[in-house]
Formats: sequence, C-alpha cells, structure tokens
Amino acid sequence: MSDYGHDLVFGSFVTPSAGNPDRTVGVAVLAEQVGLDLVTFQDHPYQPAFLDTWTLLSFVAARTSRVHLAANVTNLPLRPPAVLARSVASLDLLSGGRIALGLGAGAFWDAIEAMGGRRLTPGQGVRALEEAIEVVRQLWDAETRGGVRVDGEFYRVVGAKRGPAPAHPVPIWLGAYKPRMLQLAGRRADGWLPTLGYLQPGDLSKGNEIIDDAAQQAGRSPQDVRRLLNIAGEFSAVGRGPLNGPAGQWAEELAELALVEGVGTFILGSDDPDDLRRFAGEVAPAVRELVAAERDQGAAPAPEPERVVASPARSSHATASGGTFAVVPTPDDGIRRSEQQVWDESTRPTGPAPDPERTYTPHEQATGAHLVQIHDGLRAELAQIHDLIEQVAAGEIDAGAARSHINTMTMRQNRWTLGVYCESYCRIVTTHHTIEDQSLFPRLRARDPRLGPVVDRLEQEHHAIHDLLEGVDRALVAYVGSPDGIAELRAAVDLLTDALLSHLSYEERELVEPLARLGIA
Repeated sequence: MSDYGHDLVFGSFVTPSAGNPDRTVGVAVLAEQVGLDLVTFQDHPYQPAFLDTWTLLSFVAARTSRVHLAANVTNLPLRPPAVLARSVASLDLLSGGRIALGLGAGAFWDAIEAMGGRRLTPGQGVRALEEAIEVVRQLWDAETRGGVRVDGEFYRVVGAKRGPAPAHPVPIWLGAYKPRMLQLAGRRADGWLPTLGYLQPGDLSKGNEIIDDAAQQAGRSPQDVRRLLNIAGEFSAVGRGPLNGPAGQWAEELAELALVEGVGTFILGSDDPDDLRRFAGEVAPAVRELVAAERDQGAAPAPEPERVVASPARSSHATASGGTFAVVPTPDDGIRRSEQQVWDESTRPTGPAPDPERTYTPHEQATGAHLVQIHDGLRAELAQIHDLIEQVAAGEIDAGAARSHINTMTMRQNRWTLGVYCESYCRIVTTHHTIEDQSLFPRLRARDPRLGPVVDRLEQEHHAIHDLLEGVDRALVAYVGSPDGIAELRAAVDLLTDALLSHLSYEERELVEPLARLGIA
C-alpha cells in the first residue's frame, strides 16, 4: 500500500487495573508528561478486575490538560449509542476537545450476555454498529432542525433532541478485522484501529485495500480514514525480533509501517513507565524524522484536511527558527523557598561565549528547543509534587497515595536525568539507532573540552537532586507515622524546588547553544 500522508501520532494503551487505581491513573498522567499524544484504555464492563473505562476516562481527563483520550475500543453491546453519544460530547466539552470514540461490535459474548447484553452474530454485530454510528452522528449534529430518528433493527431513536455538540469533530475509530467491518470503516468511520498481534502477514495491506475501495464507493477519499495500530514489544540492547530490540530498531520498523502500510497512529500497550519514556523520547521523534525525510525525497501526499489527534500548539519559548540563535533558556527567577542551600551557585563554571556572528539552522536549534521542552515537563511535575503535598496537608489524600504518584514521575526513575533524556533524543535524530552506553556529556567534552567543567558540575548536581528526591520520600514516610510532620515535608519539597529549578535554568543557559554549535542534532 502507500503512505496516506497523515501526521504521526503516538499513544499508550494502559491497563485499567482496579487493583491499584492510583498507579493506573499515574501511568496515564505520565504518558502526557513524557510527551505522548494519546492515552487509551480497553473497555470490558464485565471484567471486575478493571475500572469502568468511561469513569476512568473522565477522571484522567480531569487530571490532564493536553493528551487526547479514547476507549480502545468501546464495548457497544453494553453501552447504548444514544447515551454514549451524549457522554462523549459532554466529556469532549469538559476536556477542551480531547476525546475520540473507539467502537467495537462486541466480543466475549457469554460475558456480555451475563451483564444483560444481547448476543449477536457477526453479521448482526456489523449492522448494529452501523446503526449506532448513525445514532451518534445525528445526536452530535446539533445544527440540524428536528429530532433524531433512527428506526433500526437494533437501535431505535424516535425524536430525541439533538446535542450537545462536541467541542471538536470527534473521530470515530473502529476496531475491525473482517471484511464487512472493514467496509463499514471505509464507508462511515474516521479511523481503523486493529491490534498488530491479531494480524497475520499481509492483513494490513488487505485491510487497507478493502477500506480504500469502500471509501471510494461511498464518495470519500481513502485519506479520510486514519490508520491506527495497537503495538507491543520489548526494548533490549540487541535485536531479537520484530519490535524487540533497541529504540532505533523500533523506529525503523514503525517508519516502514507508516510509509508502506499507511499507519499514522501507533499505540503502545505497556504500563511500564520506562517503556513510555523511551517510546515518547526516543522512538517517536526518530520515526517522525525518518518519515519526514522519506516524504521530502518524493512527492509528499496532500495533507489531510483536519488532524485527527494532535498535540495543541505550545505557547512555549522553546521554538527554533533560522538565523540568529532563537532558543531562549528559561531564566532563574531568583525566588528561593528554603533557607538552606544545596550548593553554592556562585561557583558554577560557565562555558565559552557564543560567537555573535554565527547563524544557526532550525535543525541545529531543534535539540536545544527539545531540551527546554523536557525541562518544562520536569517543572510541571514539580508543581504536581507541590499540589500532592497540599492535598496531603488538607486530608484529601494520604501520604501513601502521594508517594505512589511521585514514584511514577519522570524524576523518580533511574532514567530521569536530563543528560540521558537529551542524549537519547540527539542520538535518535542524528543516527536513527541506539548506541549503548553512549551519553551526551562525553560527546560534549570530546567536541569542546572547554565544556568539561560545566558538564562535571551538571553531573554533580544530578546526584544532589536525586538525594533531595530521596529526602522527600523519607519525609513522606515519616509523615505517615507522625501526622504533625507536615512542616518537615514542606521543607523537603521546598529545598527540592529551589535546587531543581535553579539547576534546570543553569543547564539550559550552558547547553542549548553548544548543542546547536557542535552539531549534536
């Protein structure tokens, strides 16, 4: 098949486990923090080990601000389409236009029947799904006069009032494998959402062909149907098979799926925070780079008329344009919450002054801009820690729940350090493959020895900040045994805040320009 020209979207497929709901929500929030575009949950209302997916989507929507959300996919036999349409529109309005509707015809019919649902044959399931799509679209069409009327074999709506309209055109994605479902996707849906593990070799191409033919027969363009794919795999030092190897191998395989099979959205099934970080920080930018380079070499397909799922534009200072150096490091505001000092800031070394005559390409400046964006995520996590502590102080959550949230954050993981993050990004966009044990700082030292003292100091501060994070954790543990210890807890967080914000500003000040000047991009 071919590349449909869709912009690339990367998401997560999180298990809606009821056994540890705080962790389930924490993994979803982390997906946004590391830069993924989409968070999805499977929907099995008959499964008591799972949280109710629609309730979970609503809760996560309230805990996030950027990431898009969807069921993967909604169990239609147990969710009446008229009510579902209003639920989706309501959450889309409440979340600022961040909801997509994944739909499935149904499976596990014994369990569905046990919950009061009606058992359907495969043919009936397809017809019921098409009727449901009609109900949903009519209810969302608040501009048309008159009530909704669908007199179907499975769903009847006789004069229901329309609305509310969603905040944005909510895409409908179908989980489909068989020809009749694929034809329905081509006729009526906005996306095809299969799982790679359920497909045989050649199924993607065959499915695309069926969808394309059905779309054209319905007077639509094949580009109107986004191709999404649930994937799973393992990150390892050496390649052991498909999606089992270094991040660079993943990037090459996913880029091929995008360019040859037209996949525009990749959704990783994993609850491992490190997997999500590598997927967002290493794989996604590399895939985008590979696909963009291939599209630039040939006649790129016409862009789709409207993006199905995308990150909203950032109002960030971390942008890059050609000419003079345009990436602005985040200044240190000088505000300090604690009377303690972790280090003497006046002893920080500085690197060589930039050449005022030098110009920089957008590509050269992209790495520095990305570093600032990573730091923005760490700053956001720091604000979340403060919010958690205040919730503990107000009695809204307990200290154990706060520890659980903090332990899922980027800063609490072994791979949180900014050097590793930036090294991974730089390595991917320059070589498209992972070189084990290579790091950013040795490359900076090698390319400009004058940066050696700065790099040494940054590494020292990384260790100090890690110790401060451990101090916050100890303060939380102490608070469990002594509820009057909130002052000590706040003091630990304040000290962390002073050190981390100061460190991030220092690192940006010293590194964003050398990253461009030395060609580490």
